[in-house]
Amino acid sequence: MSRIGYKVITIPEGVTVTVDETEHTVTVKGPKGELTRNVSPKIKIVQADNELKFERSNESDKAIHGTTRANVNNMVVGVHEGFSKSLELVGVGYRAQKKGNKLVLNVGYSNPVEMDTPEGLTVDVPSNTQINISGISKQNVGQFAAEIRDVRPPEPYKGKGIKYADEHIRRKEGKTGK
Repeated sequence: MSRIGYKVITIPEGVTVTVDETEHTVTVKGPKGELTRNVSPKIKIVQADNELKFERSNESDKAIHGTTRANVNNMVVGVHEGFSKSLELVGVGYRAQKKGNKLVLNVGYSNPVEMDTPEGLTVDVPSNTQINISGISKQNVGQFAAEIRDVRPPEPYKGKGIKYADEHIRRKEGKTGK
């Protein structure tokens, strides 16, 4: 059984956390930006000596206890260090470009796929086959990376498609394999 909700979050230097008990919101400000999130009224957040503790009123709130703690921890890490995801394009002629605020993907379709960069995220294309996404919100970075990957997911026979940099594609044998 996970007890992640009982772990204490240590607030690093330069980060301020404001807990509003009446509106059930948490605001975290740091050197990279500011994030605000609604939290469950069932969880009480206690702030003391650069530490955050999370308390629940009864045993039936175990799941939201751990989830709330994990979300607030991601906010603290995001405004202090930030999050990033890297993607790779594998395939002959597959390439990515950045044109202004748009990401243009040529991945084997008859027309290039254009995607608008969400607000608060930074998209960098260091080479034709690499895409780096960074931002302060772990959820937004992961969501946009997943949307890019969904344009052309990797296939198991040749491995062509868009994949995460640390992802391993399980390969299958073709029909001629014995």
